Amino acid sequence: MKLKSKLSTKGQSEYLLLGSIIALLIAFSPYLFYLYEIFPSTPVWENSFFTYESKYYENVLTAAWTYLGKITPLFLLLIWFFTCKHWWYHVILIPAVMYAYQLIITFYDDYYLDSAFFMDTNGLIYLAPFFIIILSIVYLIRIKIFDRVYGLDLSELDETEISVFSPISDKDLKEVKSFQDEDDHEEIDQSNILVEDYYRKL
Repeated sequence: MKLKSKLSTKGQSEYLLLGSIIALLIAFSPYLFYLYEIFPSTPVWENSFFTYESKYYENVLTAAWTYLGKITPLFLLLIWFFTCKHWWYHVILIPAVMYAYQLIITFYDDYYLDSAFFMDTNGLIYLAPFFIIILSIVYLIRIKIFDRVYGLDLSELDETEISVFSPISDKDLKEVKSFQDEDDHEEIDQSNILVEDYYRKL
């Protein structure tokens, strides 16, 4: 009993710690965006690790503002994706991939000065297959949840009399079937009574 209580207390403390870290990360997101203010307002940024030259924006401060404008919502969307408990959480990947794609294109344009990069103009076309895959996964999950909630076996749909275009609703159809079952039971009972009466008369 004590071991179980210790394990539950440990699990709750880990849950609270993780939740606190996530809350701090979300609260830190505005500061993440305003980190661009530490970058120099010059075309070239030299430090002890590397040298960065902004060829497209011609200003490292503007480039950093653009990058962090993509990184911050991507950061928040990834937190949402990894902490979301709803069945549709895969859809969060669609805007996350869009921001990641825009970030890559923006960096490529600024670093290589190739504004005619073909993937920038046709971004939605290249992202469309990914969107279709994610939406298909979400739709399949929705079907499975619908099956569990309503107890509908999709493999037996052809064997039932339920039709989407039927003028009678499913509820009414069930009531009709229940009345038919009751009538059948009454007929069986009446036939049994008649048979018993016949044998008695004999």
